[in-house]
Amino acid sequence: MFFYALQGATLALAATLIPGPFQAFLVSYALRNGWKRTLPAAFAPLISDGPVIFLVLFVLVKTPKWFLSLLHVAGGSVILYFAWKVFASLKEQSFNIKPASNAARRTLVGAIAMNILNPSPYIFWSVVAGPILLEGWRQAKTLGVSFISGFYGTFVLSLGLFIFMFGTVGRMNPRLNRVLSTISAWALAVFGLYELWSGISKIIVHMRV
Repeated sequence: MFFYALQGATLALAATLIPGPFQAFLVSYALRNGWKRTLPAAFAPLISDGPVIFLVLFVLVKTPKWFLSLLHVAGGSVILYFAWKVFASLKEQSFNIKPASNAARRTLVGAIAMNILNPSPYIFWSVVAGPILLEGWRQAKTLGVSFISGFYGTFVLSLGLFIFMFGTVGRMNPRLNRVLSTISAWALAVFGLYELWSGISKIIVHMRV
């Protein structure tokens, strides 16, 4: 059991530290709304990854190849939307605007939407984590539960620390806040454009075959 929990924790740390659109999203919103209002987004994978894991392990293997390409297009569009939101906030005269009262809920909903439409979780669970989960589950259900517990326990905690770090640093220095927010906005834009290009190019290839 400990070995599977350790595997899950190790993969969770890697998933947190590897730069991606979800991390850029968390940085941008932690800088914009503060760490307290962004912290609920750390729990987004607990909500969104259930359908993702189900689709990967039981459905995705039976779907046509172009389905994942559509996810790239949808995910890229959502990421570009969030990039536009960050760029729009940067145009305010004062970036340290007071967040809306429902900012925490809206950030959580946005994080869930990004995770569901982002192809990265599907690829991660189909190629890396899914086979380990299935192997453990077939041996004993407790092993599968240990892997899931180790992964999400570490993942949520790591994301929470990630949000706290950037939210705190950004609030301490408004100028640094703007610089980091600009970087995160461009990162989101780049990730979004890449996902769109990847999805559209693959769809064109499928249509030619």
